[in-house]
Amino acid sequence: MKYITVLVSGSGTNLQRIIDCIENGDIPNAAVNLVVADRECFGLQRAENHGIKNILIKRGKDFSENLGKIIPENTDLIVLAGFLSILNKDFCDNFRGKIINIHPALLPKFGGKGMWGHHVHNAVLASGEKESGATVHFVTSGIDEGEIILQKSFEISETETLESLSEKIHKIEYEIFPEAVNLVLNRV
Repeated sequence: MKYITVLVSGSGTNLQRIIDCIENGDIPNAAVNLVVADRECFGLQRAENHGIKNILIKRGKDFSENLGKIIPENTDLIVLAGFLSILNKDFCDNFRGKIINIHPALLPKFGGKGMWGHHVHNAVLASGEKESGATVHFVTSGIDEGEIILQKSFEISETETLESLSEKIHKIEYEIFPEAVNLVLNRV
């Protein structure tokens, strides 16, 4: 059995996708052993609904240190699923190769500080890019700079809106995130 700790900041739709994929066997021989949020959010309720231990750690300068103290020893993978806090260098180094994140763009484009959610989508649309997509990558101390695990793209239509772009990216995230979790768990 492989154990996954999931970090969330919002509604937890990618957390729910991972839970569903574990329950239906798309992510076999795995379980979520802990969900940690950096703010009050529905992701904590999703964990509660599935009987998964969950903890809220308030954001602040000691966040990464406090998080490091509660990650279960049997954790094989830490998954950032819509997690907005920045993890410090020590935390990233301690868990090198064991932390992954999903990003709503085709990295290395449109990554870095402040590039999350609608901020990314607005930047993509404003740039005149011909395609967009999502990326799953390893987490390092450089924001959105870790090695890419999986990417999937689609062509941006001339009538694309913020809402339609966001919807298409969510569909891709739900597809590639479980696949990336499997890839990393099976090489750990």
